[in-house]
Amino acid sequence: MIAINNLTFEIGARALYDEANWHIKPGEKIGLIGANGTGKTTLLKLIVGDYTPTSGTISMAKDLTMGYLNQDLLSYSSDKNILHVAMEAFERQNQLHDEIEVLLKKLETDYSEDLLHKLSDKQHEFELLDGYNIEYKAHEILAGLGFSEPDTHRKLSEFSGGWRMRVMLAKILLQAPDILLLDEPTNHLDLPSIQWLEEYLKAFEGAIIIVSHDRWFLDRVINRTVESRKGKLTVYAGNYTFYLEEKSQREEIQRGEFKNQQAKIRQEERLIERFRAKASKAKMAQSRIKALDRLERVDDVDDDNPEVSFSFRFSRQSGRHVVTLEHVAKSFPTIEILDDAEALIEKGDKIALIGANGKGKSTLLRIIAGADKNFTGSVQQGHNVTQTFFAQHQLEALHLENTILGELQSFAPKHNETELRTILGSFLFTGDDVFKKIKVLSGGEKSRVALAKALTADANFLILDEPTNHLDMQSVNILIQALQQYEGTIIVVSHDRYFLDNVANKIWFIEDHKIVTYPGTYQEYDHWYAKRKLQPKAEQAPKPEKKEEKKEPVAAKKPDDEKAKQLKKLNQELAAMEQQIEALEKEVKGLEDQLADDKLYTDAAKAQEVTDTYQLKKLKLKEIQAKWENLAEHILEIS
Repeated sequence: MIAINNLTFEIGARALYDEANWHIKPGEKIGLIGANGTGKTTLLKLIVGDYTPTSGTISMAKDLTMGYLNQDLLSYSSDKNILHVAMEAFERQNQLHDEIEVLLKKLETDYSEDLLHKLSDKQHEFELLDGYNIEYKAHEILAGLGFSEPDTHRKLSEFSGGWRMRVMLAKILLQAPDILLLDEPTNHLDLPSIQWLEEYLKAFEGAIIIVSHDRWFLDRVINRTVESRKGKLTVYAGNYTFYLEEKSQREEIQRGEFKNQQAKIRQEERLIERFRAKASKAKMAQSRIKALDRLERVDDVDDDNPEVSFSFRFSRQSGRHVVTLEHVAKSFPTIEILDDAEALIEKGDKIALIGANGKGKSTLLRIIAGADKNFTGSVQQGHNVTQTFFAQHQLEALHLENTILGELQSFAPKHNETELRTILGSFLFTGDDVFKKIKVLSGGEKSRVALAKALTADANFLILDEPTNHLDMQSVNILIQALQQYEGTIIVVSHDRYFLDNVANKIWFIEDHKIVTYPGTYQEYDHWYAKRKLQPKAEQAPKPEKKEEKKEPVAAKKPDDEKAKQLKKLNQELAAMEQQIEALEKEVKGLEDQLADDKLYTDAAKAQEVTDTYQLKKLKLKEIQAKWENLAEHILEIS
C-alpha cells in the first residue's frame, strides 16, 4: 500500500530519520508512537507529500486516497454551516446534485430526448454513489462527534477551534479514504465522542495511522504499533500493551547482550595491557586493539520511563470532610448545570469527574475551588483544608521572564534547590534545562512547569482541570506516579482514561443536574456503565455511599419496557413513512400514465409541467425510500 525505503530527513544538521524503513499494508490499524520531538507528525507530512525526503523513497499506488487530520486545521474557518462543510467530503455527489438541478431547470424549456437521457444517467450515477443518503451519513457522524441537530445549521466560524477540528474530522471520515492519517484525533473530544470514534475506527475497512498520547484509545483501536526512535522505525505486531510487553522482552535481551559484551571488552582490554608490556606480544596486542575497534558495539538500554520519588510536604493534615456541597444550583442563560445537587469529598478521596463537554465539569471544579461564586446553595471547606487549583488558563500566569527553576523557587521557597531540581528532573527538565526562560517553552513544557508548581504547593487538596493536556505518554506516566504517592485529596477532570484508571478511587458524573458517585476505579465504572446501558432506568443508579430516607416501594419496570417503548415509537414512524411511500408511488404512477399519453404533448407548457412534477416526485420518493431503509435497519439492530 505504502512503502518507505531508506528514508532520511534532515532538519539543519540533525537527521530526524536516518535510512528508516516501513511498509504499510491494506487494512492495518497502526499506532505511531514515540517521545515528543522524534518526528511523528513530520513523518505524516512526508507521507502526504507536504515535506520532501532528504533521501530515500516513499512510494504508493497512484489512485490511493488519503484523509489527513492535523492540528493545522484548527485555524480553518468558514461562514457555511457545519453540515455543509462536512458534506463537502462528497465531492462527486455534490457535483452530480448540481448538474441534476441544472438539467431539471433546462427541462422547463427543452423537452429533447437527449436531455432526458442525460438526466437519467446523472440520476443513476447519483443513486449508485448513495447520493440520497449523504445527508443522513453527515448527520450521523456529526452527532457521534457531539453536535446537536440545531448545531448543524450554525456557521463553522461560530465554533471554537476545538469544535471546528471535530467538523474537519467528520469531513475526513465521510470521505472514507483508503488510508486515514490522524494526528492526535482525541484532542478536543470528550469521553462520549472518543468512545464513538473508537467504535467507528474499529469498523473502518481501510488502513489507519494514528499519532496519539491516549494509551487506552490506542489499545482499543490499533493492531500494529510503530515506534519512532533515534531516527528509526520499529514495528511491533500488536496494540500498545503488546508493544510495552514485547519491548520489555527485547530490552532484556539487549541488556544481557550489552553486559556480556562489556565483560568481554574489559577482558580484552586487560589482555592488551599485559601484552603491551612484552615486546614478543606487541604484535598480538595491536591485532587485538584493531579487533576491538572493528567490534560492532551493543548499546545499553535507555530508561524511557524514569521512576518518580516525590517528597510531598503538608504543614497540616485536613479533617475527615474536605468539601461538603449542599443544595447547589448553577445555570447559565441557555443551560442548567446543577439543581439541588449534593456531594461530599472526604480525606484521601481521589475523584475523577467525567462526562461529556457542556455538562459542567469545569464549572463544578471552579465552584469547589471557590473561583465561581455565582451559584445558590452552600460549599463548605472542612477543617485545615489547604488547596491548590490547576487549570489550563493558569499557564498564562507563569512569569515569562523567570527561569524554570526561578519560577518554582519563588512559588515554593520552603523547598531547597536540590529538591526543586529533583522534582523538575522528574518532569523531564534536567541539567541546564532548568535555566531556560518560561517564554521559550512549548505549550507542553509550560504545562509540566505549572504541574510541578501545583505539586510543590503546601496543599493537602489538589483540584486539577485537564492536567494531561499537551503531555506525552512519558509525562503522563510521571504525573500518575506523583499522584499515586500523594497522600492528600484529589479531584481531577481528564479525558485520558488510562490516567484516570491509575489515579482515581472514586468516579463522579453529572446526570439530571445532580452529582452521581460511583465508588470504584475508572475500569470498574466502565464495566458498570456498559451493563447499565442494557438495564432498565430504575436499576441504573450506583449504590449510594450514605444512607437515604426510606421511600415507598416503586413497582419495578420490566427489563424490556424501555426497549418496547422505543420500538413502538420507531415502528410508528416506519408505518407513517410507508404511507408516504404508498401515496408517492400512486402519484408517480399517475404521472407516468400522463407522460405515456401522446395527447399530453399537444400542449407544450402542460407537458413541461407534468415532466417537472414527475421528476420532483420521483426524487422525493427515492429520498423517503432511503430513509425508510435506514430506519428499518435500525429497528432490526435493536430488536
